Amino acid sequence: MMKRKQAFIAILLAAALAVTACSNDKQPTDAPVTAPIDEGNKTPEQKPETAEPPAATGAFSAPLTGLPLEKEAVQRPMAVMVNNYKAARPQSGLTQADVIWEVLAEGGITRLVAIFQSSESKEPIGPIRSIRPYLIELGELYHGVLVHAGASNDAFAILQRQHKQDLDEITNAGAYFYRDKTRKAPHNLYSTLEKMHAGAEKRKYESSVAIPSFTFADGGAGTYDGPATKLDIHFLMKDYKVSYAYDAARKVYLRSINDAPHIDLNNKEQLSAPNVVVLGAKHQVYDDYGRLKVDLSSGGPAILFQNGQEVTCEWKRAGKDVIRIMKDGKELPFIPGKVYYHIVPNNPTFAEHVEFG
Repeated sequence: MMKRKQAFIAILLAAALAVTACSNDKQPTDAPVTAPIDEGNKTPEQKPETAEPPAATGAFSAPLTGLPLEKEAVQRPMAVMVNNYKAARPQSGLTQADVIWEVLAEGGITRLVAIFQSSESKEPIGPIRSIRPYLIELGELYHGVLVHAGASNDAFAILQRQHKQDLDEITNAGAYFYRDKTRKAPHNLYSTLEKMHAGAEKRKYESSVAIPSFTFADGGAGTYDGPATKLDIHFLMKDYKVSYAYDAARKVYLRSINDAPHIDLNNKEQLSAPNVVVLGAKHQVYDDYGRLKVDLSSGGPAILFQNGQEVTCEWKRAGKDVIRIMKDGKELPFIPGKVYYHIVPNNPTFAEHVEFG
């Protein structure tokens, strides 16, 4: 009896070992399978490809740049007269502007009209300088509050007689400007968007205005006349040159002055925009100081630069509408982003003021 019992137990143990052996021959279907490594022929570890960051999205878009925003930008534009004299550079706040216009002032020096609408920056903007009649026109293209420090006699007469909505450091809004003691006057006058809006509110200016709309397309104009990855713009002075070099990775033109990067003092960033426009207009000197009249109504030749390409076109303005860039009777779309405009004289010729290739 004992021998039978022992024999029976031996049979059970043998069966159990057989089942265990079989189960060890098979891995669970969800277990990782590791291939053997040939120590004599290792390959470098493969890093996953880095995907491009997703395009920014938002429920709204900035009216002057077409860029997406999380909330609607409804604030009134501020049109700031920014000093571009050599001693005033580098300026502050220009990388926050939606649109920048560069136009001649007296003596061949240019002035910048920076349009701020979608930015909520609290950083300094300036140095701020005086205004001219055609600079009033440029600021009012966007229904902006005109921000300046003084004016030519003709401009001051327009501001007073036509009751323009402006913030002038000298006559009506000094409390909303300040002097930077680290810089020499007159190249040291600054303000902020917060101060500007507070000044406009104090003077009971309209806070809600119709903001002009533009055409934007990710691909830009689409059809171009030729490559333009580098361009030089000449105004009047031989020792002043504005240049742009196309950065294909970022799809923007990087701005330089006399071959040195044009920097924003606030963030040390080089000014850049995906859209650069050069347009020709009639200029007339009308006094001994060299003050100018610039025709911003009659239209004329223009060149639009984007995507490392150029398209020869024209600018037109209907009534009090903004200046629009046209080709074959249709408005050319901008690439979403900033737009930098440059107004050069038509004489002796428009073409001699811009070189590209």
